[in-house]
Amino acid sequence: MRQRKFPDTLILLGSILIIFMALTWIIPAGEYARVEFEGRQVVDPDSFSYVEPNYQNPWHVLMAPLKGFEQAAYIIGFVFFIGGAFSIVNRTGAIHAGLMSVVKMGERHPRYRFLIIPLVMMLFSLGGATFGMAEEVLVFILITVPMARAMGYDTLVGVAIPVVGSFVGFAGAFANPFTIAIAQGIAGIDIFSGMSYRLLVWAVFTLTGIAFVMWYAARTLKRPEKSLMHGMEEALPEEGLPDEPLTSRRIGVLLVVLATVVMLVIGATQLDWYIHEITALFAAMAIAAALLYRLKVSDTVDAFYQGAKDMIVAAILIGFARSLLVVAEDGKIIDTILHAIATGASNLPDELSVQMMFIMQSGINILVPSGSGQAALTMPIMAPLSDLLGFTRQTAVLAYQFGDGITNLITPTSGLLMAILGIAKIPYDRWFRFILPLVIILSIVAMLLLLPPVTFMEWN
Repeated sequence: MRQRKFPDTLILLGSILIIFMALTWIIPAGEYARVEFEGRQVVDPDSFSYVEPNYQNPWHVLMAPLKGFEQAAYIIGFVFFIGGAFSIVNRTGAIHAGLMSVVKMGERHPRYRFLIIPLVMMLFSLGGATFGMAEEVLVFILITVPMARAMGYDTLVGVAIPVVGSFVGFAGAFANPFTIAIAQGIAGIDIFSGMSYRLLVWAVFTLTGIAFVMWYAARTLKRPEKSLMHGMEEALPEEGLPDEPLTSRRIGVLLVVLATVVMLVIGATQLDWYIHEITALFAAMAIAAALLYRLKVSDTVDAFYQGAKDMIVAAILIGFARSLLVVAEDGKIIDTILHAIATGASNLPDELSVQMMFIMQSGINILVPSGSGQAALTMPIMAPLSDLLGFTRQTAVLAYQFGDGITNLITPTSGLLMAILGIAKIPYDRWFRFILPLVIILSIVAMLLLLPPVTFMEWN
């Protein structure tokens, strides 16, 4: 029997775009008034009203992608620059030589090989938990995928190492200034308070993510036909990857890359760096690597062009993912959905209402895949609602945090996720099948972790 092929990711996004258009004709248009709070526009929870509908039609749908590209211009430019910069570094052969050294160490010491994935994932999880590592993951995909392939794993493992690592850290964060600090500030509680329980949450989420990736990696290493990418990846040569000597120049290039990563962490955590600064940092890395390795100018330029060219699919998917939000925002249905769910949660027992909050935040994250944006939209409503329901605002922040973080692993409206899959050449359906069990497991874990603060634990 002929196997049906899952639609291309672009077709999937186009289909969702049409669904969003239809929802603007079904869901009444509504709006909350926005007020300024500590320099941010937040929702006035008592101001919801139905407004004149702004029905979206096929003409709006056709215009939405270009608006999506316009709104996502910075991240698209970032993707092109990162692709070009790493292509220059790859032209030196330094990363390949370094990865082969790691693989050989793993072959000589199998126990160390087993520890590579959990240790690296732990570092990414700390990045997600402390400075909200997100767009930075795009950089590391270009390193962890070839590393995983060289160790005998499939591309999904290579992507999961930084993505699952940083995303579970983000979902279970204990000191993320872009989610926890903003949400707690809006809720009127001390910034980064409730740290002890949040550390426990982070540990549980991180161990769950690592265990899942290790299970899949061990399973597919033993039986490659079980890989969800089976038949879609080029087989590695039987004699293994070509051996690249780790020369002094290549060691120098690797030191430049390491220094870049260190500066990235410092810039993101201490200097409020974002797209512009990070792009400049990796441009400097590429120039330094080319000079150190003495690449010809023509080879450097050619490598940059080739790397940027490889990012075209990722850039297109980012723009289309953003266009989904354009239709929902222009159709004025996001606030209506938020108001309906908040009203429904107020009529439930505490144990169920907090779960309703979590589910609602997960749904809103599909429409607003931005941690700080979602906090500004939902916390002015959820914080006073938690007062009425009888549990602490700290718990409402935790429900927001879970809802905002877990679905980042799977939501097709996330330009970042679509970019990652585009770069790694993983069809969305393969990623969906791979990651859905973890999303379900993490959701169950989140629901269980929400119960102690509601039932017996004093947490302010």
